[in-house]
Amino acid sequence: MFYTFMSRVVAPILRLLFRPRIEGLENVPLYGPLIVASNHLSFIDSFIIPLSVPRPVTYIAKAEYFEGGGLKGRFVRWFMTTLGHVPVQRGAQRSAMGALEQAVGILDNGGAFAIYPEGTRSRDGRLYRGRTGVGWLVLASGARVLPVGLQGTERIQPIGAGRPRFLGPRPTVRIGPPMDFAHLRDLPPAKARRAVTDEIVETIGTLSGQDFAGSYNERADTGA
Repeated sequence: MFYTFMSRVVAPILRLLFRPRIEGLENVPLYGPLIVASNHLSFIDSFIIPLSVPRPVTYIAKAEYFEGGGLKGRFVRWFMTTLGHVPVQRGAQRSAMGALEQAVGILDNGGAFAIYPEGTRSRDGRLYRGRTGVGWLVLASGARVLPVGLQGTERIQPIGAGRPRFLGPRPTVRIGPPMDFAHLRDLPPAKARRAVTDEIVETIGTLSGQDFAGSYNERADTGA
């Protein structure tokens, strides 16, 4: 019921406010397990992508979003929980793996799960090397990957900004064809995870047009 309300009432309002340009919508499978993998430029990416993909999408979210106090904290916790978002502690490897294991359950039930392979937002606009959690998730679930390249979301809500600029610069959401990695399953596990991750990030970079940093984003965490 909540998703129906969001998709029919809230989402159209947000689309009018953010006005995303969506390219490649025909590439989105409407059914079946799907990993949505995207670059990450702004806090609002986790809102722009669900507005652009015509099916429910679940995210990993920082545990802090579930732990706030007061009326605002309770609302955010309710909002995140109702959407089915998965909390993860910043920098906690065990918690991160637990969240990915929950993601496998979502995918096993035919859901769509979104992840940022870089681990956290890019502060300089470059695309960073992917963390192999996305490779683990692909190989553990067997789900296809929907690559997404975002452009311009950092102009709507830069890092550190308290609120987005509604009716500001229009972001672009560029969606590529689904990717399948069955051909890499016979590789040794670590090598397969690395190969899957690198191929996903390379495809995202083609879609987003970003310069590749060639290194990890050392501020990485698994939240938004």
